[in-house]
Amino acid sequence: MGAQTIAIVEDDSDLRGMLTEFLSGQGFTILAAPDGASFRAQMAAGTPDLVILDIGLPDDHGYTIMQWLRERGADCPPIIIVTGATSPRDRSAGLDLGADDYVCKPFDLGELLSRVKAVLRRTVRAVSPLPAGDLHIRFGPWLLKRDDRVLVHEPDGRVVDLTAMEFDLLSVMVQRPNQVLSRDELLQLAHTRKAEPFDRAIDVRITRLRKKIEVNPNHPGYIRTIRGTGYMFHPEGAV
Repeated sequence: MGAQTIAIVEDDSDLRGMLTEFLSGQGFTILAAPDGASFRAQMAAGTPDLVILDIGLPDDHGYTIMQWLRERGADCPPIIIVTGATSPRDRSAGLDLGADDYVCKPFDLGELLSRVKAVLRRTVRAVSPLPAGDLHIRFGPWLLKRDDRVLVHEPDGRVVDLTAMEFDLLSVMVQRPNQVLSRDELLQLAHTRKAEPFDRAIDVRITRLRKKIEVNPNHPGYIRTIRGTGYMFHPEGAV
C-alpha cells in the first residue's frame, strides 16, 4: 500500500508549513492549501485519504467546505477540524456537519498524529469484510443495508443521507435490539476513537439519527435514552 494522502487546508503559513513537515516525516503524502479555492482545485485531481481543515479561511468558511464535501457522498474523505473555536456549540456544529474529529488550537503535534491515525484506522475498518450477522436489517419502514452502507425508507425507496459515523452507530444498535448500551460501549463498538475530546459527542450523533429515522424525534421510539446509562434500540419503534 502506498503512502496515505492528507490534505491540509490552513491559511496560517507557519502552521501549514509545520504540519506539512511533521506529517511528511511520519510517512504521509501532503497536499497543502492556503484557502478554500486552492483546496477545491486539488480535490478535482483526486480525493485524499483525510482532510485537516481550518474553519477560519480567508475566502471560504470551513463549514461551507464541509457541506460541499458531504455532497460528494461516499467519495467524501474523513475530516478533522482544526480551529481556535472552543465552545461546545462550535464543536457540536462541527459534528452536525459530519466532522470525524475536532482539534482546538493550540494543540500538541503528537496528539494530532494520534487523532489522524485513529480516523484513518476507522476508515480502513469501514471497508474491511463485514462481521457475521444479517446484511439487511428491517425495522419499521426502514431497511438498513450493511453491505451497501445505506439506509432506505422502503415505502418510497428514499435513501437517507447518513454520515459514516451515523451509519456505524445505527448498525451497532440495530444488531443489539433491546440491549442497553453505554456511551463508551457505543463508541468502542462503532470503532470510533478511544477518547472523545468532549464527553457528550455521542449524544449529538444520537440526536442527528433521531431526526432522520424517528416519527417524532422529541419522543423517540427506536433509539431510547436509558437515564444514567446510555441508549437502547427498540426495533418495534413507538409503543
